[in-house]
Amino acid sequence: MEKKKITEINGIQLYNSFIAGAQRIFENQQLLNKINVFPVADADTGTNLASTMRSIVSTAQPQPNLKLTAVSLADAALNGARGNSGIIFAQFLYGFSNEIKNVETLTVSEFAVSMKNAVRYAYEAIANPVEGTMISVIKDWAEYIYQLKDQIEDFLKLLFDGLKRAIESLMATTGKMAVLAKNNVVDAGAKGFVVFLEGMFNYFENGQEAVNIDPANIEVAESVDAIRHEEITYRYCTEAMITGENLKREAFAKIMINFGDSMVVAGSPTKMRIHIHTDEPWKLFEEIGKLGTITYKKVDDMVMQNEIASNRKHPIGLITDSTCDIPQSLLETYQIQVVPLTVHFGEEFFIDRVTIQPDQFFRKMQTSEIQPSSAQPSFNEFINRYNHLSGIYDSVISINISSGMSGTWQNSINAAKRSSEENAKRISVIDSKRVSSSLGLTVLRAAECIEQGMSHDEIVEQAEQWVAKNRILVTSKTMKYMVRSGRVSHTKGLIGKILGIKPVVEVLNHGKTNVFGKPLTEKSSMKLVMKEMSRFIEGKKVWGYAISHAMNEDGAQWYAEQMEAITGMKPKFIAQASPVLVANVGPGVVALSVMLE
Repeated sequence: MEKKKITEINGIQLYNSFIAGAQRIFENQQLLNKINVFPVADADTGTNLASTMRSIVSTAQPQPNLKLTAVSLADAALNGARGNSGIIFAQFLYGFSNEIKNVETLTVSEFAVSMKNAVRYAYEAIANPVEGTMISVIKDWAEYIYQLKDQIEDFLKLLFDGLKRAIESLMATTGKMAVLAKNNVVDAGAKGFVVFLEGMFNYFENGQEAVNIDPANIEVAESVDAIRHEEITYRYCTEAMITGENLKREAFAKIMINFGDSMVVAGSPTKMRIHIHTDEPWKLFEEIGKLGTITYKKVDDMVMQNEIASNRKHPIGLITDSTCDIPQSLLETYQIQVVPLTVHFGEEFFIDRVTIQPDQFFRKMQTSEIQPSSAQPSFNEFINRYNHLSGIYDSVISINISSGMSGTWQNSINAAKRSSEENAKRISVIDSKRVSSSLGLTVLRAAECIEQGMSHDEIVEQAEQWVAKNRILVTSKTMKYMVRSGRVSHTKGLIGKILGIKPVVEVLNHGKTNVFGKPLTEKSSMKLVMKEMSRFIEGKKVWGYAISHAMNEDGAQWYAEQMEAITGMKPKFIAQASPVLVANVGPGVVALSVMLE
């Protein structure tokens, strides 16, 4: 029996066809990751498109009115857009929704016209459109169905013929770019668009049977083994969502053009989504923040992603959070992954050590009337990282800030459990019971043991002992910030201010802090720390020590000289202190951490 022609579609049909397309993206995300070599071989195109589709499935609202459904789909895509491909796709949908008149249904001809007009929006969003990529396949498909609009009345026939043209355009991408030809692959973003079209066609081909997807069960796979990229021009893949009034794409582009490449600006006058590869995301956010309110930020280290995907050094992956204070050079040496916390000044927020550097934080803290606070990484941020590492390593160990100081550890362990169940990879999460350089020492000791070939079980067992042998003492120039953070009562703080006390604080197990001493000068407080640390290590072998500070290099160097005289050892590292520590104790802080053998 011949199928009845579909001459018009309504909002429910459009929505269902998009969900079917999303399902095909979810099914093919690992393949899309695998073939991702342009613009950077960071193996995440499938992940990015899947994240975009997850937002559509989770938040778009189907309605009989096609215009309203298209607007809802476009807005959901923009909210969840991730990566170059996700943002280009979202902008294409925005163009489609903007071109449609306020109608209940669309004819084949009207659909084709709107899709062709939407291509312009996608091209305008990209600073330097490259032929042989997703954008060129979108263009070829849209122009082809536009040519057919007066010859075909059936949506199924239009989508079938259009899909064939899109596949031809996709296959041609290999010959249009040297990097694709070298690796003998098609463009990953273009492949993703074709996969999406396949889902749309299958929906109508299969009798318009709706695909039911439970948003809670959507899995977004992280990167797989990448094809090694020979050169990464800019380090950080940077994205943001900005809301406001009368936002103009040109204003964002004018600022961003000086920061890097792979620039995409998508959205509407009230909501913009940006994507760029840059070396200075913190400066970029500072500039674009002047145009509107930044409601979302994401920064991925493409150098690190590429390195561990193509050149992992060991079978065990190691992960921590941004409160560890470990310098970048050591993170890279041991391929340690860092999940950042966020730092908040009221509604203004920053990604720790990514969109705000320690010295910027210290200066802002001194001038701001708002007491800064920190927020732990979300469950999704951890599970994305664990899924990513599970595709690369045999097992993963995570060592996080004290569970008594932050919810980071709880989110980490919950995500580890979920990821381990899904990927059948062992993930162990360790509560360091410390922060700052003290956490850093535990992480570095684990890294050295991994390098020496110690097993997963041995490291987890030993880590509990390292925590017990790890001590941190902190000197502060004032009690003001401990009062503001609630660590010290206002009464004690007032007395301390009157007396000019320079407190010594110890971070105990489970994040509890203890005012260890109350000297009246900074020098005497530092001498007190050294006296106590000398007592701590007397007659014992020291594994190592580390020093964190906030705008107090002289104090840090003094500690290093004193410790080297006692131990005969150089510090494992001297670094800027975690904002989490500084927010509680204040600028000028110096933290000395020591770990025994």
